[in-house]
Amino acid sequence: MALPDFKKTSQDKTAVPEWAKYLSDGEFISYENSYKTRLYLDLFDKYIYPCEETGDIRYYVYDPVKHGADKNKKYPVMMWLHGASNSLMEEGCIMCCGAEQYASPKYQQEMGGAYIIVPLANEERTEEGWIKGTWDKIHSKPIKAIFDKVCEENKDNVSKKFVMGASSGGYFTWQLLEDYVGFFDGAIPIASGYLPSIDKIKEIIKGGTRLIIAHGRHDEMADFDECIAPFEKELNALPDTICFFPKWVYNGDGGVSSVFYGFEMGQHCMINWIQHNLMFDDGRPADERLKNGITGWVKNIV
Repeated sequence: MALPDFKKTSQDKTAVPEWAKYLSDGEFISYENSYKTRLYLDLFDKYIYPCEETGDIRYYVYDPVKHGADKNKKYPVMMWLHGASNSLMEEGCIMCCGAEQYASPKYQQEMGGAYIIVPLANEERTEEGWIKGTWDKIHSKPIKAIFDKVCEENKDNVSKKFVMGASSGGYFTWQLLEDYVGFFDGAIPIASGYLPSIDKIKEIIKGGTRLIIAHGRHDEMADFDECIAPFEKELNALPDTICFFPKWVYNGDGGVSSVFYGFEMGQHCMINWIQHNLMFDDGRPADERLKNGITGWVKNIV
């Protein structure tokens, strides 16, 4: 589908989503994230990885040691993969892909520190609004090479390896897991329209990867009934896996999330809730299996 230019359009905070008719008494629509954005973008350094196949790849790195973490300790490395069109926002992609808040002092403290990598696909927008150049299998080798490069450059301080992404970044998370079984210690594919076979996911888990598979039941773009429901029982039976399939995707204030830029995608944008650390503003976890949110999950794996 054609996507709007998010740099030139504003969110309609009066829109009433089609799914609103399914809200229970007491439920309300929320149009705002509780966290503040663009506070931590300057903490990321920009690099370029030469690549003939895809064109040179820009990527951003947050280095915990550079920002005060103990240089004698080891830290996990987290790669965040953006959704379609987000790379067109340049450094703003750090915010859109979910990574920004994880560079905050609060989240860094909760994780015990972490490196963060945000690669950008070489996307282009056609006159009709279609996005060309978003994540595809051709990106797998160079993106893995970027991950390896960051690890090698910081080899004395690197511990476990994570990859996570939403929407097309969710698809590409699965692609990397399939291509490099045994490499990642943890992964969070979010709101992905693609799901590997159950046998392949079992192979990924057997290779040592712990998973959180996150998908909202009212997802407007990656339909839950098509993408997840036929395999839900088998997914829930997987070892070392948390299947987070909430009825509603919320914001931190407890309201059901709406994001409208010409079409509704609030329930597809689970990445916003992930950036809330899957915690409500009042301290309640979104899921009792994740009592300390994503930061706690990362720290426990480490």
